[in-house]
Amino acid sequence: MLLFYIDETGNRDPRTQITRANGSVAQNDWLYVLTAVSLFEHRWHGFDKTLNRHKAALTLRLHKDHGVSLDLAATEIKSNWIRIPKERAHHPFLSKLTDPELTGLVDRFYQQLTYHHMHIFSVLADKRYLPDYMDQTKLHRKSWELLLELIEQFMSSTHSRHQAIMINDDVSRQVNRALAMKHAYILDQGTANNVWLRHISEMPMFVRSELSNGVQLADLCSYNIYRAFKSGDLNYPFFARIAPRIWSRNNNVRNPFPGLYVFPGSSPLRDLVDQFENRRAPTW
Repeated sequence: MLLFYIDETGNRDPRTQITRANGSVAQNDWLYVLTAVSLFEHRWHGFDKTLNRHKAALTLRLHKDHGVSLDLAATEIKSNWIRIPKERAHHPFLSKLTDPELTGLVDRFYQQLTYHHMHIFSVLADKRYLPDYMDQTKLHRKSWELLLELIEQFMSSTHSRHQAIMINDDVSRQVNRALAMKHAYILDQGTANNVWLRHISEMPMFVRSELSNGVQLADLCSYNIYRAFKSGDLNYPFFARIAPRIWSRNNNVRNPFPGLYVFPGSSPLRDLVDQFENRRAPTW
């Protein structure tokens, strides 16, 4: 069994411009990214214990030096909390870490990708080219469907004897239910591209991100992909850090799909994906 931890970056509002109540127009984020990282279930204990013990050592130091007692849920990391000092200041765990401690914690997360042979899959929705009928729910469900296709292609070509289960960040009851219904439909009817999910089982699991190191790692990876493609800079250091773990069609000639997928097809981001795929050699 492979576990796929999933998180998103950007908002699901398909509009690129928003008209405020006073009539003024504000720019909305034009990129939405949905990302999954894989983990073999028999590696879960090593993955989770490594990160939890690292966090526990940091909370012990904080208790000794600052007298603060923090539980595991308080040690969650998110990309925006790490990047933005003002955001980090609101969190009793991250705000009290030294710069080397914060860097070391993030590095420990990234190290798991290679150590546990994890792969990254990501769907990038370019809102500038979406059809007019696309709303927030449809954007989320379409991104999910395309992500499932990537994972199914990966499973069928490299792990055909295994099954996969999706573990998604718990957003809200309404959003979770809508996504689960779409997932159930695809399991029964296949995708719009006639991909049958023969290696994906059960409904997605919805977990609180503060209790899931896998979802926290998916968040870090998702932001790095978002940042690199939004800026058009594939040399962005944190993207370069995770790039070798993005599943590539170069890994298996039978599989025509890379681990990055851009929609709609008219988006110029597809040229960036081709550039990314063509410039790297197989890495595993």
